[in-house]
Amino acid sequence: MTTHQPFNYFKSGLAIGATIGLASGIAATIWVKNRKELSADDVLDQVKRAFLTEGPIEGSWINFEKQPLRKFAVHSNAYSGGITRMEDGELAIYEFLADTKTGTVLDITRSI
Repeated sequence: MTTHQPFNYFKSGLAIGATIGLASGIAATIWVKNRKELSADDVLDQVKRAFLTEGPIEGSWINFEKQPLRKFAVHSNAYSGGITRMEDGELAIYEFLADTKTGTVLDITRSI
């Protein structure tokens, strides 16, 4: 003789609900991290730290407006900015494009 116990139904329902909740939480966390973009200030700080490892800088700037960037088949958004520093007694200007999601420098040019 088998009797159905309401407590067993509750335990199995609770386990299923907890599993669905955990899976939803993990999926939401991954989705939010993939959609997150760095602020222009954070990107500029990353670039400045990279330049400071080679020596002092005189100034820096960044454009807060994102601009679309296309390199062959790759589409992304980028911030444009610049760093100035003294090199061999002259002011050197570096202009860069940095990815808005990772802060990676995508392009950099130097002018005197």
